[in-house]
Amino acid sequence: MPAFRQVGEKQLPQEVVFMSWSPKRDLIALANRAGEVLLHRLANFQRVWSLPPNENTGKEVTALAWRPDGKILAFGLADTKRIILCDVEKPESLHSFSVDLSITYMHWMEVTEENSVLTSFYNAEDESNLLLPKLPALPKNYSATAKIFSEEKSDEIMKLLGDVRLNALVLGGSSGFIEIYAYGMFKIATVNGVAGSCRGLCLSSDLKSLSVITEIQSSSDSEAEITYFQLDTSLLSSYLPEVTRMARKFTHISTLLQYIKLSLTCMCEAWEEILMQMDSRLTKFVQEKNTTTSVQDEFMQLLLWGKASLELQALLMNQLTVKGLKKLGQSIESSYSSIQKLVISHLQSGSEALLYHLSELKGMALWKQKYESLGLDASGIDEAITAVGSFILKANELLQVIDSSMKNFKAFFRWLYVAMLRMSEDHVLPELNKMTQKDITFVADFLTEHFNEAPELYNRKGKYFNVERVGQYLKDEDDDLVSPPNTEGNQWFNFLKDSTHLKESPLLFPYYPEKSLHFVKRQMEGIIDQCLQKPADVIGKSVHQAVCLSLYKISPSEDSTPQLFKLPFLWNDKTSNLHYVLFTMLENSISKIHILRRHTDTSRSVSNGILAVEFGNFLNNSINESSDSRCYSCLDAHFYDDETVTVVLKESVQQEGKERVLAQLPLSSVYTDEDEDRKFIWDSMERLDERSSEIPTRTVFLESQWRVLENMKAQYVSVNGIRKVSCVLSSNLRHVRVFEMDVEDDGEVEEEEEEETTQIAAGEPDEPNQPADGQDNVCDASAEELPDEIEEHETSLDP
Repeated sequence: MPAFRQVGEKQLPQEVVFMSWSPKRDLIALANRAGEVLLHRLANFQRVWSLPPNENTGKEVTALAWRPDGKILAFGLADTKRIILCDVEKPESLHSFSVDLSITYMHWMEVTEENSVLTSFYNAEDESNLLLPKLPALPKNYSATAKIFSEEKSDEIMKLLGDVRLNALVLGGSSGFIEIYAYGMFKIATVNGVAGSCRGLCLSSDLKSLSVITEIQSSSDSEAEITYFQLDTSLLSSYLPEVTRMARKFTHISTLLQYIKLSLTCMCEAWEEILMQMDSRLTKFVQEKNTTTSVQDEFMQLLLWGKASLELQALLMNQLTVKGLKKLGQSIESSYSSIQKLVISHLQSGSEALLYHLSELKGMALWKQKYESLGLDASGIDEAITAVGSFILKANELLQVIDSSMKNFKAFFRWLYVAMLRMSEDHVLPELNKMTQKDITFVADFLTEHFNEAPELYNRKGKYFNVERVGQYLKDEDDDLVSPPNTEGNQWFNFLKDSTHLKESPLLFPYYPEKSLHFVKRQMEGIIDQCLQKPADVIGKSVHQAVCLSLYKISPSEDSTPQLFKLPFLWNDKTSNLHYVLFTMLENSISKIHILRRHTDTSRSVSNGILAVEFGNFLNNSINESSDSRCYSCLDAHFYDDETVTVVLKESVQQEGKERVLAQLPLSSVYTDEDEDRKFIWDSMERLDERSSEIPTRTVFLESQWRVLENMKAQYVSVNGIRKVSCVLSSNLRHVRVFEMDVEDDGEVEEEEEEETTQIAAGEPDEPNQPADGQDNVCDASAEELPDEIEEHETSLDP
């Protein structure tokens, strides 16, 4: 019986350029050349969901990474230079942000370092949960939120926070671009000093060092040079508790900004274009009427004498109509009520929570002994707090405008409805017919204030009137408000105007009466982003280069290979605090795998250790015994776990039908002599491939942990040692096979499946489950038997 059990096989319609296993579930994420991101389950390689490319996000996926808890998938897009965070349960973006350069690699790691301060922080309940009311769930009846939030619950935005334990998304791009994002949300470091385009990244779990592989190319026709950098990130490690607390605050702030943004988007949707109908009808009336009487006078005459001109009658009865007036009144009441609820329950709640977290961040910044070295600036945070205060003031102003508009429109429409019924000689109910002198004065004031013709407004907005005053606050534009609130006679404004000292007081939030809510929100976002940018710059400047090693050159012809599948591959051994680099170099027509290891603590005087590995003959049936023992070239290699490397091998003998082999390489068979890899004397002035013959070589004869990949031109592999699975991809990038790697644990697997079934029966579907019986199994089908394109059926993560 061959090692490893095949559990799935598929021919895909598009070429796969990236694949990455979920760290916690039997799911694999793929990205193809068409720009589509797909999620497949282990069993039968069935598709769970797909996220097609679009203009807003982008069409050219250049990197994939899973959050360590497996709940969020991140991917980078080259054409829009955006990073998208997607919920594993649903193919929709939860959060996105822009970067300066296109991303070529991303790595999402979790800090495993433990100490008493961190443990108490991890175990303590977040004080904000005790002191702040829970944020109301965003309504899912708007298009902005319906695609993101499920029917049962709509607080998925909070999923962005994840676990308290610090995790970091490290992005690498062209021109030495490297940035670190705490919890995948907020930038805590911008790293400089690395040359070339990033090919691989690995931040150590103790945050002491960052290993980077870059491709440096001096000109378009020259050979690119692969270089290894080890960067010292000891500031992050030394201030780990402080970095964790600060990063957690940053993530809270970033999540709340996203919450406020979505709330405002829902408010914009609640405001309907029908509300502009009164403005457009009146403008048309002005353009078409033959009399010199103003619109305001026309309505005043109707109010005072109960008589309307023929033109006004035509406007009211033929264009507006009684039915249209009722519909307009209902729309205004419904729309304004929805916006009012969103402001009170969501916008104000989110803003107050934002104010709380920024105030806490300011307190941290004032503790200079702990946080000054990380670049927290109290004065910058003060500006951010002030900006949030201004946003809250503008939201309150909008509430006042909504309240007065609802009262005004209600009185105006009630009077106009009765007047139109009289014009049509319909019966008017007695309760509608009653109108006091106070009501008449109220409507007269409304007509005086809102029905003035404004020619300058026509030049700006193409209309003469601005009867509807709420919509202007929701416009995302830099122009001043068409009808700002009237502050004349306001005692507080007059008092501030006369008091020069109080006007400049830091205790008072600045007020922008001429600006829209959208404008003030954008201003707030810019100030918050600017104030939280300083730690990223300070921490980034503290990162310095510890090691720079030139490895080898690659020819321009190799550049057609997808970026994901280009070795080297980086790995961090959390137990022994080592960085491993896997790469291949050609020697005597054999592509040997080389293993470079470095300690994560750059201050330790540990020399570079490197070994070359060649594979002895273990396919006795397929090759001659007299053949050279070094008969396998390594096509791809990835760390399966801290003790094992998974490799794809190819027979190197000159004969047809070369076999491809999937194998497990135990590091114990490589490092039999602990110091053997230290024997090679490095010269930083020379490239490693120029001295490849001097590198110590270990010949390994695999015994049982290998399997011939029949009828498949295997080229690349992606593995997950936690879930004990691997996915092999052919050289044409369309044919995949999935394997369970530890077949001796069948009994344990069955027990786990039974436990999962029990959990599901109890209503706890924590993980994706195996598909229902009766689904086609293509495990034993060969590549020739599979069609070029198989129609895929999407399945749900839940049973």
